[in-house]
Amino acid sequence: MSEQARLQRRHSDDLIVGLVSVSDRASSGQYQDAGIPALQSWLETALVQTPQFVTRLVPDERETVSRTLVELVDVLGCDLVLTTGGTGPARRDITPEATLDVATREMPGFGEQMRQVSLAFVPTAILSRQVAVLRESPDHAALIINLPGQPKAIRETLEGLRSADGKVVVAGIFAAVPYCLDLIGGPYVETRDDVVKAFRPKNAIRARHEA
Repeated sequence: MSEQARLQRRHSDDLIVGLVSVSDRASSGQYQDAGIPALQSWLETALVQTPQFVTRLVPDERETVSRTLVELVDVLGCDLVLTTGGTGPARRDITPEATLDVATREMPGFGEQMRQVSLAFVPTAILSRQVAVLRESPDHAALIINLPGQPKAIRETLEGLRSADGKVVVAGIFAAVPYCLDLIGGPYVETRDDVVKAFRPKNAIRARHEA
């Protein structure tokens, strides 16, 4: 499939997801990237309908990351873009700044909840600087979310924390993603409740269909 123009949806609620791993060493081939495979695997498990994926592996360079996000949203038509890596306090960690560079509006609740989830596991969660933003044009809008770099932390952030009996103790951020996409005019996304239960007001819920 050509990626030179906006991707074609297979149906009106076909979700197009951009996955971006930001890493100097992985992008230069020093080690194999684990972020994108972890994100794609989790989404394939969590979503009822398998989305289309577009992937990018880029170095920790602010202009490169920003340009990649613009390409994914404005050119290829991604509805959701998830980045992994580059969100700590190290001098080369510029993913949040690059994300804010392309934003039309911030969605601060996502970053707040990501740190809340991570604090249930490690005290260094307060060092993370993940942000979430909207990028909007007259005919399209997308949600862009920065995620941690480690596969385990990615899953914890998306799913949240459950007790031994399966009850949600701390909600993961993905529970709010489908309704956010609804509100910005994106496709209707359904999740598998045993992985993460999407929250919508009753009047926004459609009859479920399986893939």
